[in-house]
Amino acid sequence: MFIEGVVETLGSLLWAGWVSLLDYLAAHVLLCLVPAFVIAGFLVSMVPKEAVTHFLGPKASKWVSYPAAAVGGFVLAVCSCTILPLFAGIWKRGAGLGPAVTFLFVGPAINILAITYTGAAIGFDVAFARLILAITFGITIGLLMAWAFIKESITQTADQKSAGVFAQKATVRPAIGIILALLFMVLIVGTLQINALTHIYINLNIPLDFPSSFINSLQTAGLTLQGGLLIFLLIVIGFVSWFGVENVSEKFSGWSYAAILLVAMTLLIASPEMKAGSLVIGINGRFIGELILISAIGTVAARAFTRDEISSWMWETWRFAKQIFPLLIVGVFVAGILTVLIPEVWVQTVAGQNTIWANMGGVLFGIFMYFPTLVEVPVARMFLDLGMARGPLLAYLLAAPGLSIQSMIVLSRIMGNKKTAMYVILVAILSTISGFLFGMIQ
Repeated sequence: MFIEGVVETLGSLLWAGWVSLLDYLAAHVLLCLVPAFVIAGFLVSMVPKEAVTHFLGPKASKWVSYPAAAVGGFVLAVCSCTILPLFAGIWKRGAGLGPAVTFLFVGPAINILAITYTGAAIGFDVAFARLILAITFGITIGLLMAWAFIKESITQTADQKSAGVFAQKATVRPAIGIILALLFMVLIVGTLQINALTHIYINLNIPLDFPSSFINSLQTAGLTLQGGLLIFLLIVIGFVSWFGVENVSEKFSGWSYAAILLVAMTLLIASPEMKAGSLVIGINGRFIGELILISAIGTVAARAFTRDEISSWMWETWRFAKQIFPLLIVGVFVAGILTVLIPEVWVQTVAGQNTIWANMGGVLFGIFMYFPTLVEVPVARMFLDLGMARGPLLAYLLAAPGLSIQSMIVLSRIMGNKKTAMYVILVAILSTISGFLFGMIQ
């Protein structure tokens, strides 16, 4: 009986994780996550790093260096696992302590992947607050750190040898700005909930009947026909990309073209409304908008970029996907299991109301638990489902990317114990206050 009970409990937990994963993969979150990966790859491959780092040097004014540091993480598409070496690099080579710390805090928080996924999974009110507050507090923390250690900052600025790396300049071609604008429009059209996009203009009736057993199997797993098709496409994309993108810098093959086509198909299939049975496809404004934008991106990219540049874009996108997507799947699966294991009363007792202590609890959880970029979002979604107030939730999302035991250990070795302690205290205080104030207006 005991063994049977353990097996049954284990089975129910695994099923909860599996259903959570299927729901995530089949949801319209793909309309934000897939473009976000493409945008991140585009930014890294097409926007020269010198276009950002040039403004972080010791000779740059505060009015230039701090905003540049604040948006640098967005442009460079850094994540929590790569921000530390980048921070060490730009600081050791002559960037002021303030701008370097601003870059350290803001980088992972306003990563295009993190912001878009936060908006789709939790709400765009939280995503917008996370974006604005991360930039504001990042600059504030940087200014306070520079003021507190002003003597060291002056000494470092006086070292002219370290400023050479920041003297390099780079220009951004107009075509890059056009493609970037179109990609962001793909993201907006895919996620914005307005009548012009959700309204169905044409219903296409396709005389294709599916076996009832097949439909019932999908429904048992909480899937629709459209959701099942999207999951299948994601698997196919992974398979095709392994052959067509893994070595795309060496050879641009038919597999490479197939990978591009499959990504476009995934966005288009996720856009309309679908009903099973005798298949009915509702052509809405979202589908029309995505079709126009994807066609425009393909036309501009084919005319403005070389094959080597497109190969680099594909490789960087694939690199992000390989690095982050497996961790994200594990995070969603584990979050589904924890939803069953953690009693709602625990979460509601600790952080169910918007108090200073509840927000501090959200920050402390971010400190003691480390999650790679994006994995903190399904965990936050889990706590929201269990009754966490949105204020403490925001406090956790602000603190989690920048604070963890591992990060604090590494930071202490890079900039010393005093600077690390002040940085951690400032992040904890400002994240707690911001969560509390955000919760008051909800």
